[in-house]
Amino acid sequence: MKASQETIQVRKGEELNKDRLAAFITGHLPEVPEGVLQIKQFGAGHSNLTYLLRIGNWEAVLRRPPLGPVAPKAHDMQRECKILASLHPFYPAAPKPYIFSDDISIVGSNFFIMERRKGIVVDTEFPDNITYTPAIGKRISKLMVEKLAELHQIDYTKTDLVTMSKPDGFMERQVGGWTKRYERAKTEEIPGVDELTNWLKLNIPTSENPAIIHYDYKMNNAMYSEDFTTLEGLFDWEMTTVGDPLADVGVALVYWMESTDPEMIKNGFGKPPVTIKEGFFTREEFMNEYAKKSGKDLSNMHFYLTFAYFKLAVICQQIYYRYHQGQTNDERFRHLNHYVASLIEYARSYSKGVVK
Repeated sequence: MKASQETIQVRKGEELNKDRLAAFITGHLPEVPEGVLQIKQFGAGHSNLTYLLRIGNWEAVLRRPPLGPVAPKAHDMQRECKILASLHPFYPAAPKPYIFSDDISIVGSNFFIMERRKGIVVDTEFPDNITYTPAIGKRISKLMVEKLAELHQIDYTKTDLVTMSKPDGFMERQVGGWTKRYERAKTEEIPGVDELTNWLKLNIPTSENPAIIHYDYKMNNAMYSEDFTTLEGLFDWEMTTVGDPLADVGVALVYWMESTDPEMIKNGFGKPPVTIKEGFFTREEFMNEYAKKSGKDLSNMHFYLTFAYFKLAVICQQIYYRYHQGQTNDERFRHLNHYVASLIEYARSYSKGVVK
């Protein structure tokens, strides 16, 4: 099956200590049967490292931070584990976590283990056994909007996120924080960055009522049932917080590419996502459907889209910085700096109202 849930042999340099991990699992998860631990890696991620663990008929997923130094407060496995434990009862698509460990002697960093979900993950293409039709694209589009709006409707005060987040001044902190992250990870001068960050600081709108936001909501973080009518799983909750829900919509739309987008924007990570296919919502249709489902005013979405493209540029720059510094040998990242420059320019186009 050609989809991003596909596992690969563990990449060189990203191996786990099998004996220590097996002993940890045996000592802390009594429901696991006796047997030999088998480890595969989920190969699609660009940031945290994710592994499939199997002992007999038991399966689970392990997540740990990327190799090398990481940005302050980034890749916080304990926080993500706590978020999942808190959200799982309210939002079933969030996988149930089993255990967190800060003992770095086991796999070389802190980590957590969570349940494995099974279903279809779609990224740049559909699995070979599925004949794509525009009706499938429309069905997925509606489901993604519906589940995003549903997440935003959860009462965050009933979850642990109430003590883990500071909704007041959210967008001000976001603009300032991601600007600083960019400066720390900068490897070369890109024209227009200062102009862009100044525009963002001067144009922050009054935020919507705060809500739980996933903040990395995209196709390859979602898992569907075989008929694409239910969301079987939603992954990568490390950026989740309580903040402006329209910032979450902006991030989702940045990953929701269209066939008419510039080639460098579509192909920055390789192949474009399946959202470019006929049948999938356009970004405008996504926004209209979300406004209908949520009742929110989206008149300031140009700001949130500008910020979201900048935020993605910073994330890519942080990944490229690790490659540039020799902290990862993953060749997928060799030319990521060119994608960063394209994202910066595209963000500037949104800020000037050039892109609709």
